[in-house]
Amino acid sequence: MKVLIYPSNPKAISKSGMGRAIEQQKQACLENGIQLANSSKENFDIAHLNTYGMKSYRLMKKLEKRGVKVIVHAHSTHEDFRYSFRCWKIIAPFYNMFLNRMYKHAKFILTPTPYSKALIESYKGVKADVHVISNGIDVKSYAYNPTYVEEFKKKFNIKDGQKVVMSTGFYFKRKGVDDFIEIARHFPDITFIWFGYLNKILTTHQINKAIKNRPSNCIFPGYIKGNIIKGAYQYATAFLFPSYEETEGIVTLEALASSCPLIVRDIPVYSPHLIDKVNCLKCKDNDGFIQALNYVLTHDTSSLKENGYQVAKQRDLKDVGKRLKELYEERLKLD
Repeated sequence: MKVLIYPSNPKAISKSGMGRAIEQQKQACLENGIQLANSSKENFDIAHLNTYGMKSYRLMKKLEKRGVKVIVHAHSTHEDFRYSFRCWKIIAPFYNMFLNRMYKHAKFILTPTPYSKALIESYKGVKADVHVISNGIDVKSYAYNPTYVEEFKKKFNIKDGQKVVMSTGFYFKRKGVDDFIEIARHFPDITFIWFGYLNKILTTHQINKAIKNRPSNCIFPGYIKGNIIKGAYQYATAFLFPSYEETEGIVTLEALASSCPLIVRDIPVYSPHLIDKVNCLKCKDNDGFIQALNYVLTHDTSSLKENGYQVAKQRDLKDVGKRLKELYEERLKLD
């Protein structure tokens, strides 16, 4: 079996969750003996499309004429585009048009969670089979590594015993960036770090203002990857992710794989795999996040971390790849 895993503009999405998901698809395939095509000009059995613009749509139509079986991966929904970029309300009708066109035309759709599956199936005109498959996580790569931790501490001048609360993502209102900043004000002795970046031109005025006026204990170092970000996960007291809307939230899996206590907003996407007070803490508002963080700071969280790790382990890329292979085989049987 040979598969083309396709994004239309890999450089533009390389720092996003979608970009990481695509790289993980490739890794999952290779770990399960699935050959990957390097170009749409090659011969292959399945095209696994991950983006939704005109280029992706044209490729889908072209490949179908060639007799290639196509899968559309639904990383995005109408709901998770809201409250993102500056002027999102103006862009949304065009963005939604592209999504609708891809999802309506698709015969076979993959999406990360039962929640996103329900959303996509509710969109008018979608007739495809929609299958749930986690984006997954390479659990072994997040195993505790003291060298990574030391690199992180050195980078941010973190002293032994210093408490750190972290999060990561684009500077979207939807991600709860301004909530993260407000929560940091209540813990002046703790270092809060938000990893991620978005150009000021694309960031909403409200979020730019919140970042500019953040307290001194709240750091925005930009996009950082590799050993340092893994060291941050492994050192942090908690991963605080106040996002209002996700299709899965790969960063939550990264935190769980790192045995970092996870605090999230109580939103439908995390059901049924995340359970409050079992493998994470769920909150409805900033007061709840403050209470949850106080709990993590003053209680033994070993059970929370171990249970959370098991959630990540169940989504290891090796197992995700086995499921992906099954879905590819199922797609090949369909007209």
